[in-house]
Amino acid sequence: MAKPTAQEQVNAHIDQLDPQIKDTIAYLRTFILGIDPEIGEQIKWNSLSFYYTGEMKPFDPKTYQRDLLVCNLHKGRIMLVFPTGARVEDSSGLLEGKYTDGRRMVTFKDLDDVKAKENDLRSVIKKWLDLIEK
Repeated sequence: MAKPTAQEQVNAHIDQLDPQIKDTIAYLRTFILGIDPEIGEQIKWNSLSFYYTGEMKPFDPKTYQRDLLVCNLHKGRIMLVFPTGARVEDSSGLLEGKYTDGRRMVTFKDLDDVKAKENDLRSVIKKWLDLIEK
């Protein structure tokens, strides 16, 4: 039997989510993938994650430069973790946290909160894509 594709794995992951956050994650998935055709999806670190699929200059994989964001769903909250988010100039205040490893996060309460912040989220993701060394 063939290994499921990344898309099939993501579909299965979302299907198993708590109904209270399932619609919000499905919306975020469509929204993020729609920002740029070179954003891909996968299950990484047991969570839905998004990454840059295009060509890049060589880099140390431990620096997570290809990884855009990882969903962290814990105790009813929806967090998007940007492993290299500190590199992004975010004047909106959307990215939170001052982690020494360069992570930044965005927390959403629900689908309405996502929709209220989607313009800032789009801007942060586009800025992140502009920082990629191709």
